Amino acid sequence: MAGAVPGPAATSRRSRPGRFRRWRRTRPFWGAFLVILGGAEILASVRAPLPVILHIGLQGMAGYLVPLLLLTCGVLLLATPAQRAFYAIVSIILALASWLTSNLGGFLIGMLLALVGGCLALAWTPRRRVPAGAAPPTVATETVALSDTVAPSGAEASSDAERAR
Repeated sequence: MAGAVPGPAATSRRSRPGRFRRWRRTRPFWGAFLVILGGAEILASVRAPLPVILHIGLQGMAGYLVPLLLLTCGVLLLATPAQRAFYAIVSIILALASWLTSNLGGFLIGMLLALVGGCLALAWTPRRRVPAGAAPPTVATETVALSDTVAPSGAEASSDAERAR
């Protein structure tokens, strides 16, 4: 059965990873993933049952608000890649704010994850697709005319020197 054609079930299973790969490449996936991971880690450190951590008044509210906003920014980076610059900058600012509000930014791990994710999302650019039948863009070459001020080279230089004598 080497020449058998696979059925529809086999081809749909093969195309599933391809569809996810194509979807992932159309958005800042790894940046958003790290922002979500950093926000979750910061939120987990705020919820940690450690006796050293104090949450008083507005400081306690900010400790929950910053990681929740980081999680929201990560999801929005995936959902709306056209607005990635805004959400990436907001996530970088929130990651830096977590240093003061959320146990040293989730004990540094969450803050660093969110910072790296925000930077990756900010640096991400979508690929421009070239139509299948079109040739890649080429650089136009221009002919540059030599002017009288350019020194001639080679045999022309010697003939110019003989004329000057």
